[in-house]
Amino acid sequence: MKAVIIYEPGTASMDAIMAVFPRHKLLINEFAERGEVIGIGAFGGGGQGSMGIFKDRAAAEAFVARDPFVLEGLVAKYRIHDWSDSMLK
Repeated sequence: MKAVIIYEPGTASMDAIMAVFPRHKLLINEFAERGEVIGIGAFGGGGQGSMGIFKDRAAAEAFVARDPFVLEGLVAKYRIHDWSDSMLK
C-alpha cells in the first residue's frame, strides 16, 4: 500500500524556505532515484501546503525523519496516510 504525506505550511518566510530548499531537493532526488517517491510538490495557489506520494509507509516515514523542512520547523505539521490506489488496476 502506498502512503501520502500532507505538509501544512508554517509561518516561515519564503526566504527561509528557499534557503533550505536545496537540501530538501537533494533528499527528494535520493528517494526518487530509489523509486521510493512517486510524486511530490506544493499545492497550487501558494501557502496551501504540499504532498508527496511514496511507495509505502516506511519510505514516507523515513523521508519525514530526514526532511530539513520538518527538522527545521518550516512545516507546521504533517500527516501520513496509507493510500490504496487500487481503483486504477
